[in-house]
Amino acid sequence: MTRRIIMSMLAGATLLASTLLGTVPARAAESAAPSPEVPAEFGSDWHDPITAAPPVTEPAGRSCRVTLAEAQFRDFTPYRGTYAPPEGCGDRWSKVVLRLDGKVKGRQFDRLGYVHVGGVEVFRTSTPEPSPDGIEWSVEKDVTRYSDTFRSGQDVEMLIGNVVDDTYTGVIDVRVTLTFYAGRPAAARTPDRVLTLTDGAGGTTLTTPRNSERIVAEVYATGSGGGCEEYWYLAVPDSAPYSCQADGGPYREVQIKVDGQLAGIAAPFPTVWTGGWSNPFLWYVVPGPRAFDVKPIAYDLTPFAGILNDGRPHSVDVSVVGVPEGQSGWSTPVNVLVWQDAKRAHVTGGLTSHQVGGLTNSSVYTPGPQQRVDTEGGHRFTIGGYVDTSHGRVATTVGRTLTNTSVHRWTDGENTDSLNAAWTDDEWVRVDGRGPARTTRTHRTYTMDGTTTIGTDDRLRTVLTLGDRAAVTEARGSRRTAWSRFDDTYDGDATFTVNVPRDQRHAVGTTSERYRSYGTRGCYDRFLTTVQGVLTEDRGGC
Repeated sequence: MTRRIIMSMLAGATLLASTLLGTVPARAAESAAPSPEVPAEFGSDWHDPITAAPPVTEPAGRSCRVTLAEAQFRDFTPYRGTYAPPEGCGDRWSKVVLRLDGKVKGRQFDRLGYVHVGGVEVFRTSTPEPSPDGIEWSVEKDVTRYSDTFRSGQDVEMLIGNVVDDTYTGVIDVRVTLTFYAGRPAAARTPDRVLTLTDGAGGTTLTTPRNSERIVAEVYATGSGGGCEEYWYLAVPDSAPYSCQADGGPYREVQIKVDGQLAGIAAPFPTVWTGGWSNPFLWYVVPGPRAFDVKPIAYDLTPFAGILNDGRPHSVDVSVVGVPEGQSGWSTPVNVLVWQDAKRAHVTGGLTSHQVGGLTNSSVYTPGPQQRVDTEGGHRFTIGGYVDTSHGRVATTVGRTLTNTSVHRWTDGENTDSLNAAWTDDEWVRVDGRGPARTTRTHRTYTMDGTTTIGTDDRLRTVLTLGDRAAVTEARGSRRTAWSRFDDTYDGDATFTVNVPRDQRHAVGTTSERYRSYGTRGCYDRFLTTVQGVLTEDRGGC
């Protein structure tokens, strides 16, 4: 069955070239609440989308709200408007929270969207697929780091690319607001400037303030567009008979370069959109991790600060390793966060080390009744530099190590198709200045284990487990000062009849998500279960 192009239909929602977190949860169900009635199969309506991810905490005190965008998306026409800073909450805020409220009904595919303020991408999202009777959903995101952008009037652009016709009837109705909480910002965490890249004849360039002492680039990297890069983790070498082929197989790596020199590497998160794995019944209530709030990849470019601070534009380029030449499918907009030295007009410095390990990328195809591709990939990178600031010389060293292993099996016609994959992205940042060195280590692990089968009765079943995990430790010298862990795990099992009208699919499905986080700053734990679109369990606690 040639089914790969229906795995997720973001084809109509490719982002235009310029383009902790999570859906706002309902209150945890009381243990004494009666069990909801579960139908024998999915009907024409189901529970509104919900995730187990923690809500954004709200500071006490005065707050002000501003509407950023309000639109109905029927096609690829962006919403364009203007933003003005809030009145009554000053121009320094302890927190700024973006909230999207959406609703849609009828029939519609999943769609990608973004919000730009003054050219800065402050939010990237995808949408749930609706029930015939309609759904509503909400997403919140802490956007305090973009405070510099919010302090002055800006142009606003938002797009959720959509197609509405006689078949796909869902008009996506959204409202986006910003809530500002008055108070003193956390200076160490909130950058002084938020920059975007400038397009020029030779590519994209960046000009930083000459007194920059810390520089971080963030890249909202998403594979999308309805082609194979939307589910790049299933690609196979050209030698294998499969519907999605790529010369180097499924290994992907997002690289950033400064003046042509490698400045950072990262593993992209294997986002599964809400039509993914050929089975929308997996996602109608509980989406996969990060589907509603796409997190950017962060690269610490501070070792390049001494070079970037010369007042001239420098080229900054982002590319995705593994994408077949000439093939589109990835969007990689870049924001640059800058912390400045308030007591010095020009901060000088330079690179001290630059080590790039060999990139490993091996995909081996084994033919047979059950065909198979085994992939192993990885890369290692270390860079160091220093800046001479008003408070002395500060040296920053950044190291990153990536690994990817996967086993992809399928039968002729792809009526059975399975993937077991894991990615690790280990990063450490050491800052040497006054006093003991400060070191932050982050170990990220992403996992995907799933199988789709189509039986002789045309019943399609998908069983899938997704994992998004991270462990962070902070230390001064040899003393650990803070630590945290989180684990976001999704499990789904859904079956429906293919090649029939929508009302004859006789779909059933059970999904669950558990989000746990704990560490020196406290703990959070929430578990959700749905059956045939009914929320049957919602419990939390630590």
